[in-house]
Amino acid sequence: MTDSMDHRKAMAAQWFRTLRDRIVAAFEDMETRFAPAAAGRFEVTPTTRADGGGGIMSVMRGGSVFEKVGVNWSEVHGTLGEKAQRAMAARGVPGMDTDPRFWASGISLVAHMVNPHTPAVHMNTRMFWTPGAWWFGGGADLNPCLEYPDDTAHFHGQMQRACDAHSPDYYPRFKAWADEYFFVPHRGRARGVGGIFYDDLNTGDWDADFAFTKSVGEAFLPAFLPVTERRLGTPSSEADREAQLIHRGLYAEYNLVYDRGTKFGLETGHNADAVLMSLPPIAKWI
Repeated sequence: MTDSMDHRKAMAAQWFRTLRDRIVAAFEDMETRFAPAAAGRFEVTPTTRADGGGGIMSVMRGGSVFEKVGVNWSEVHGTLGEKAQRAMAARGVPGMDTDPRFWASGISLVAHMVNPHTPAVHMNTRMFWTPGAWWFGGGADLNPCLEYPDDTAHFHGQMQRACDAHSPDYYPRFKAWADEYFFVPHRGRARGVGGIFYDDLNTGDWDADFAFTKSVGEAFLPAFLPVTERRLGTPSSEADREAQLIHRGLYAEYNLVYDRGTKFGLETGHNADAVLMSLPPIAKWI
């Protein structure tokens, strides 16, 4: 590990922390603007990992706009367990059998909304390092239970703009990856309307890959806030709420069975509440 890489890791961790702060402030501002007398606020809890590092878990429950939203930041390090080592080796990460140290930092966000007409959303960006490799990953995807094509087009347009600023190949490649990654095999359907997803991004140019990852993070609020604001006042029915709760069941199934981040967080001993903050507050199954 070089001094240069130490500096780069510190830069990445600080940027993820700053993005977390901006998103938390924007969500609380939306709560205040929509319902000043009953605006929700984030509960902020430091988290620790026994083997090294920790983070900040920020969760808002029972807001006027957000029924439950978590915006977590972490910077962790230590030694990967055998199961995680095998998973990394299977992905082609070199040196796992001789030096299984790791470092990781990132931001992870999941929002479940009050109004069934406003879509749930997920976003994360992260950097991962081992002595033999480093890479970036992340993305964002929209999860409406009641889809509006204009909302889907806006969200994807913002993601495409972030991608196109770095490579014309990125959006079609990472959109297809999201369509595949966020598919729920046992239900035979996608969990939402997609977005972008990428992992193991190492072009050999750390600065370029970090710049792209920052663009993805910076695209999130312009992609999500307008979609949410235009649906906040839409009247909803009991049938709409039923559809929302059933769709949340699909979301919970995916995150518990397939999500790579959930598996990694639990396998490496991170705070379980922080790892599972993505789960909805209430869900339903037929």
